[in-house]
Amino acid sequence: MLNFMDYTLIALAALAAGAINALAGGGTLITFPVLIAMGIPPVAANMTNTVALCPGYLGGILSQFQDLRGQARRLWLLLPAGVAGGLFGALLLQNTDERLFGVLVPYLILIAAGLLALQKPVRDWLNRRAQSSGSATGSDLWLPMLVGLAAIYGGYFGAGLSVILLAVLGLTIDDSLTRLNALKQAISFSANTAAAVFFLFSSMIVWPVALVMIMSTLLGGALGGKLAGHVRPEMLRQIVVVIGVVVAALYFIDR
Repeated sequence: MLNFMDYTLIALAALAAGAINALAGGGTLITFPVLIAMGIPPVAANMTNTVALCPGYLGGILSQFQDLRGQARRLWLLLPAGVAGGLFGALLLQNTDERLFGVLVPYLILIAAGLLALQKPVRDWLNRRAQSSGSATGSDLWLPMLVGLAAIYGGYFGAGLSVILLAVLGLTIDDSLTRLNALKQAISFSANTAAAVFFLFSSMIVWPVALVMIMSTLLGGALGGKLAGHVRPEMLRQIVVVIGVVVAALYFIDR
């Protein structure tokens, strides 16, 4: 049973995750290890984390809603791929043995930390690509397939999904980085929401923890928005990457 101090630590972690997601991304690298440390089994911790952080993705869409104008055809094409991939990833997670997922945890955290570290280089590369001639055009056939594959990872674990999606969209669609980022937000929301809805019927969600995290994450997101002009996202991102690597290393050492 979790005590008051446990819930306090979880609330603080979710508060930090909400602010970090609003500023730089990577909040899962804060909350997920904390849930594991509280004694919640890895699969249940991952499901609870996905459900709790899901409302925060809606804020990202609302903040860039204007940039989605004129992208209706892309949304109709790619959101179903995001939903299907998210559901399949969630199904994979639900059918993953608890012990096996526990073995995978440090590797998943390292992958997420690596993807987060690549976020700025990917953005810089896409900016340079957009300024050059001969940009690629999205394929109606294989672009949804690539998005669906990325969404499977998102439904299974989630952290770092936005970096994968942004790279896929930038490679295949000729448009501004701002509009591609808005499209990425919408796809991420579809994949994570699909996974979260699937998890609602799994009976593995630790609801008292999830509710505390939802409230703290929303508060953290609002706090992050106010701090946006005072905190360097790249510095914060580097801190989260280091935390992820350290947490993964501790998992390996503890074995």
